[in-house]
Amino acid sequence: MEVKPPVPQIPAPVWTEFKDLQEFEKYRQHRADDDKTSNALTSIADTIHHMPGGWIMTTGTDKIFNWARKSSIWPVTFGLACCAIEMMATFASRFDVERFGMVPWASPRHSDLMIVSGTVTIKMAPMLKRIYDQMPDPKWVVSMGSCANSGGPFRHGYHVVKGVDRVVPVDVYVPGCPPTPDSLMYGLLKLQEQVAHFQTTGERLPAAADTK
Repeated sequence: MEVKPPVPQIPAPVWTEFKDLQEFEKYRQHRADDDKTSNALTSIADTIHHMPGGWIMTTGTDKIFNWARKSSIWPVTFGLACCAIEMMATFASRFDVERFGMVPWASPRHSDLMIVSGTVTIKMAPMLKRIYDQMPDPKWVVSMGSCANSGGPFRHGYHVVKGVDRVVPVDVYVPGCPPTPDSLMYGLLKLQEQVAHFQTTGERLPAAADTK
C-alpha cells in the first residue's frame, strides 16, 4: 500500500474580507517618490544632487547658521515664582523640549533666550537686567505668566514691576496663571518663527502672544 504525503490545504485569499485589512488599504499613507531628504535640509539647501548611495547638498554658510540659531535656542532660566514650576515641567521628560534643540543653560554668556517665569519685583529687576545685558546678541525674551506679563494679581503692590517689558524688551508673551507646559511650548514655537523671520529679513516682528 502506497503512503502518500499529505497535501496542504491552502485557503483561498479572502483577506480582503477582513475589516481591519480593508481599512489598512484605504487609509495607509504612501511615501512620496521624492522623499529622499528631510524638509529641514531642503529649506536650507541651494541645490541637492542625488547619486547612487547618497546625495550632495550645496548651500551658503548664512543659511546654515540661521537654521542652527532657530533650531538650537538655549534659554537661560530665570524662575522667580510658581510659573517656574511649569517651566521645569516643560523641560522635563514628559514634554521633552530638547527635541526642539532647546537646552536650559545656567550661563547667560552662552544663552540666546531668557524665559522670565514669575513675579518680577523692583528689588529683582536690576539683577534681571544685568543677566540680560550679559547675553550675546541676537537675544530673545519670553515673558511667561500673568505676573511677568503685567504684574498679575500683585500688580497693585508697591514692590512689583508692572510687566517685565519695563525692564527688558519682550518678544513673546505667554498668558496664564500659571501657563501650562503646552502654552509655553506654543510660545517657544512662535519664538522660532520670529527667529526665522529675523534671520531672513534682519527685522524683528512685533511682540505678541500670538504672532501671525
